[in-house]
Amino acid sequence: MVFPVANNILIIAENQNNLVCQADLTRFERCKNLLQARQLYSQKTFRAVGLAIGDNKDELISQIEQLRQSNPQAKIFLLAQMFQEPAAIEMVRKGLADDYLICPVGITDFADVAVVSVVPAAAVATSVSPESRQQNERTEILEKLATVDDLTGAKNRRYVREFLRQIIEYGQKTVCHISLLIFDIDNFKSYNDKFGHQVGDKILKQAVVMMQQSCRKHDVVGRIGGDEFAVVFWDGPKTQRTAPTQERRHRDNPSAMQVVTIINRYRRELARTDLPALGSTGIGELTISGGLASYPQDGMTADELFIAADKALLEAKRSGKNRVYLVGTTQAQ
Repeated sequence: MVFPVANNILIIAENQNNLVCQADLTRFERCKNLLQARQLYSQKTFRAVGLAIGDNKDELISQIEQLRQSNPQAKIFLLAQMFQEPAAIEMVRKGLADDYLICPVGITDFADVAVVSVVPAAAVATSVSPESRQQNERTEILEKLATVDDLTGAKNRRYVREFLRQIIEYGQKTVCHISLLIFDIDNFKSYNDKFGHQVGDKILKQAVVMMQQSCRKHDVVGRIGGDEFAVVFWDGPKTQRTAPTQERRHRDNPSAMQVVTIINRYRRELARTDLPALGSTGIGELTISGGLASYPQDGMTADELFIAADKALLEAKRSGKNRVYLVGTTQAQ
């Protein structure tokens, strides 16, 4: 595998400490904005440029266009937090950027940039050895295994916790409403005992697919163990956000009602889903119990939200199941 020279990579980010691995901070050329980048461009040529994704989509597109004009030979990689991944994928699909990397990034994340950058696109397939392509494929598989539940295709526990941590950090700087739902399938063990584990696996997969269909595109659905799932609801990417004030933090949250609507829609769809493996008596039997906690009212950290949502889930179970409790309320939703 070919590694580029570290000083041939430029990182453009206002806050680099959160985007670049601490061990590699000194191994990149770095600047905070495009003005500084242009000054560096006049002194040397870069093979790769890592550009941090901001909140303003139009501004990001303009920055990419300016980078293309200033240094057309450089490959442009978007530096994205987990919650910015959908926006990064969209930019790459439209051909605005060459690829994206999930932060924090290190020097090894740019491992094949040198090969791709100096060879015309038509010749890339023949310039990269079969061994290198196999290594890339293995790397992609390992990255997927590190973030995705292999049974259901949902995000795994590690990913959900890290995503929630990052989105809370983002919410501390902006007006962003965040909620965490933890739920499980009522009496799931009885399905395994009655129909077998293969049927149980089908139920888990169906539960994930239906939740993903009920959620908004930017919400994150994860399986955190057994028949237990977690969903991170948040406002989604917006073109412009303002800094939060104490008054705005404690106002009624309209997004919370939208989340409740999503959850209730999911429960209705799940209850009437047709799973042939369950037989004729299986329709309408699937129900869930859950707990919903919101930032910042119910917790200021990912751990605090998980604890609060877990407690609410336990209360829902104790109260007869087939319900979702909101933290701070005694009424089932």
